[in-house]
Amino acid sequence: MSSSLIDVIRQHAPAPSGTAPAVRGSYGLLAALARVPDPRDPRGIRYPLASVLAVAVCAVMAGASTFAAIADWIDDLDPPAWGRLGFTGRVPVLTTVWRLLVRVDAETLTAVLADWLCSRLSAPPPVRRVIAVDGKVVRGAVLPEGRVHLLSAYDTSTGVVLAQVQVAAKSNEIPAFAPLLEQVAARLGGLAGVVIVADALHTQVAHARTVAAAGGHLYVSVKANQPTLFAQLKRLPWADVPVGDQHRDTGHGRRETRTVKALTVQTPGGIGFPHAQQAVRITRTRTVAGKRTRETVYLVASLPAAHAQPADLQKWARLEWHIENRLHWARDVTFREDDHRARTGNGPAVAAVLRNTAIGFHRGNGQTNIAKATRRANRRPHDLIATVTSSYPTTQ
Repeated sequence: MSSSLIDVIRQHAPAPSGTAPAVRGSYGLLAALARVPDPRDPRGIRYPLASVLAVAVCAVMAGASTFAAIADWIDDLDPPAWGRLGFTGRVPVLTTVWRLLVRVDAETLTAVLADWLCSRLSAPPPVRRVIAVDGKVVRGAVLPEGRVHLLSAYDTSTGVVLAQVQVAAKSNEIPAFAPLLEQVAARLGGLAGVVIVADALHTQVAHARTVAAAGGHLYVSVKANQPTLFAQLKRLPWADVPVGDQHRDTGHGRRETRTVKALTVQTPGGIGFPHAQQAVRITRTRTVAGKRTRETVYLVASLPAAHAQPADLQKWARLEWHIENRLHWARDVTFREDDHRARTGNGPAVAAVLRNTAIGFHRGNGQTNIAKATRRANRRPHDLIATVTSSYPTTQ
């Protein structure tokens, strides 16, 4: 996000910049969305921006997967529900909703809604916050400049997407990493002590230095894209390293054992990766239908052994998959994101923000089955609207 957009959020924030969302106290969705700058010409405005955005958020929470479905959900509401959302006498039609959603800035909307979701959380933050970073191509969305590729930062403890940036056309996720972290730092009030987990694409020297400069820690896997580092890790004396942690899982006809070994490397002659303090090897052995497979993964962590024991390293490596299993999968399967042909302006990115918000909202209410949660919200729209417009972190 550019500094100007961050300044916009700060100017409209209900609390001073840098204050952790949990400290601010809960506030309603309409109050939150009042922070979003209105892209419309002031002349001829008929509907409050916060109301249009709020009803779109609610519709997606109730399972709407397209702009047309959002408009249908609005039409099906009764006047008391419209009034609760700030409409008086009439509600916007599909074209009005669409024209607004394709113009709203997606990164600003992400920041506002992430703050709102975090404000509703009553549980204290974990001792060690782990943020998973991963990208996703919205396959049904094609803009004139090309495919829509979004990079997200997912708080694995809350299920909230703290930041999302659109990868530039004809580029990749690597240049988008630093702007994404800037937004995460704005949401959390800093990155001190935060662990960033990501796939091998983000095992980059510049990323390690960026995270360390912000006071955070990087924990990433190493593959062939870093051949020298990969060779160094593979040559370490793993046979002499005792097993640090071992975990066994069974289910769906599969047995899996994951064995972790960790080795301190922050010594003269250590591996050639900035701020690396531990080298990690995770061996996964799977048995499916009597067939046994074995996979070895190497990782580097910028935390010393005193702050990242093998059991922690095991857990954090699995948390990296949460952004795929608990966010991207739900967007694809429950909300049919890849079938949505949003192809104008900010529409694809804004639609993804609405889906992220719906998933984070339901997970914050303790729901693990997002499809079931959206069906329930659709059956009880008044309860949903009352919940999101309330200033208290209640659930439906």
